[in-house]
Amino acid sequence: MPELSWNLAIWNHSHGWEQDGEEWSVAWGGARAQWYGAIYPRINWTLPAGRILEIAPGYGRWTQFLLSYCGEYFGVDLSERCVDRCKRRFRSASRAHFMTNDGQSLAMIPDDYIDLVFSFDSLVHVEADILWEYIRQIHRKLTRTGIAFLHHSNALEESVDMQEVRANARAESVSSSSLKDMVEDAGGSVLIQEEINWGSKTRIDCLTTFSKTAAITDQSYQLIKNDQFMAEATLIREHQSPYNCR
Repeated sequence: MPELSWNLAIWNHSHGWEQDGEEWSVAWGGARAQWYGAIYPRINWTLPAGRILEIAPGYGRWTQFLLSYCGEYFGVDLSERCVDRCKRRFRSASRAHFMTNDGQSLAMIPDDYIDLVFSFDSLVHVEADILWEYIRQIHRKLTRTGIAFLHHSNALEESVDMQEVRANARAESVSSSSLKDMVEDAGGSVLIQEEINWGSKTRIDCLTTFSKTAAITDQSYQLIKNDQFMAEATLIREHQSPYNCR
């Protein structure tokens, strides 16, 4: 089970970060292809957003895109190494602020201040107790019309293969339904959950989109069970990534 100490040791010390996080986007043909082919289509209706908070940005793999869609950006990570790298990488972006936390606190962010909370390919390594701390704080930090989009583990879902969970260092105490309960206990409303088979045959991960209030949209709750997430990645790599020229 990935504990805070495990996460700090990996991301602050032992992981080499040779590709600035691009190594986890190879299946999509790179971070740019993954962003525009897989992530942006799932959150485009939330953008642009006045203020964006990204939890655990790492070396800025998604920050580089999020900055184009906001007036002010906040990146919070428990790894000083990651925060230092982001400060250097985005030093010309005066509206970007990077801060180190203890792996569970958002106290540095004002309440009722954030329009979009985003975290992708990071909180999958966070167990239920830490996720609950984040969820209840996210609910406070969001504006009345704010939205959160979180990528997290789905290990406790009954059809998931625990060997795949452990092979991918996923948190073992989280599922789509348990995360939904956390959001509702905090006073929020879950809009969409998509269980996905990230690098696996079973749906070891979940993408949860939720709002601070139930009045944000007329859409009723949807649970999507997507067994084709990696097939989608293959299509993006083969047919979209060639267009990602710079």
